[in-house]
Amino acid sequence: QDCGADCAKFQKSELEYKFNKKALERPYTSPHSWGKTYGEHKCHLEFSHDQYRELQKFAKEIGIYFTASGMDEMAVEFLHELGVPFFKVGSGDTNNLIYLKKTAQKGRPMVISSGMQSMDTMRRVYELVKPINPNFCILQCTSAYPLLPEDVNLRVIQEYQKAFPDIPIGYSGHETGVAITVAAVAMGAKVVERHVTLDKTWKGSDHQASLEPNELAELVRSIRTVEKAMGSIEKRRLPCEMACHDKLGKSVVAKTKFLQAP
Repeated sequence: QDCGADCAKFQKSELEYKFNKKALERPYTSPHSWGKTYGEHKCHLEFSHDQYRELQKFAKEIGIYFTASGMDEMAVEFLHELGVPFFKVGSGDTNNLIYLKKTAQKGRPMVISSGMQSMDTMRRVYELVKPINPNFCILQCTSAYPLLPEDVNLRVIQEYQKAFPDIPIGYSGHETGVAITVAAVAMGAKVVERHVTLDKTWKGSDHQASLEPNELAELVRSIRTVEKAMGSIEKRRLPCEMACHDKLGKSVVAKTKFLQAP
């Protein structure tokens, strides 16, 4: 909120539903691990239902929207019970058509990321969701952490705008810095999502692809400036140009005095 963002979004999983027993018991020896098994690792990182309610209450107190990506169908059920303002569909579930249909049927606005997907898949997503729940948007996204500039493909935003002209198009970025996300706004992105951390050196693969609070504040300021600067499509002389026009404007003046014929 201090940085000027409109919404804080988390990720919610119901681990016993999302993963089978074998996956939870698998040894997890990554340098990013918070437990001996993948289940212990995920359990360490996962907020409980009560913690989510506490976060939601705090968000309301400070005047910011609060929601989460439902990482499985049971997580979506819990978020629906919480009454979140919209559902976020992470890239990993965008081609999960059963999940998409059930989520759309809840009737809440949806924000759908498109990392790891093809244009054909995104057309299928649009055709599935639109008749059920027209209040959704699609975000251009590349699922790499951190994301290199040459893999961003901001021009996909324009392709989405052409293919899906009746819904908002946005951008979910995992790059470092703020410049690319600001450029996405200049290209017409209506929703912007970035990961946020308090320290990029913390353990975990997402931190280096995240923004620290001072960067988030800079991003929001830059976006608001670009929004103002987009302005009007009408080209005309503006009031603010009059002083310059009066000083630098040219005019046609007769060099000699013409005599009027009798």
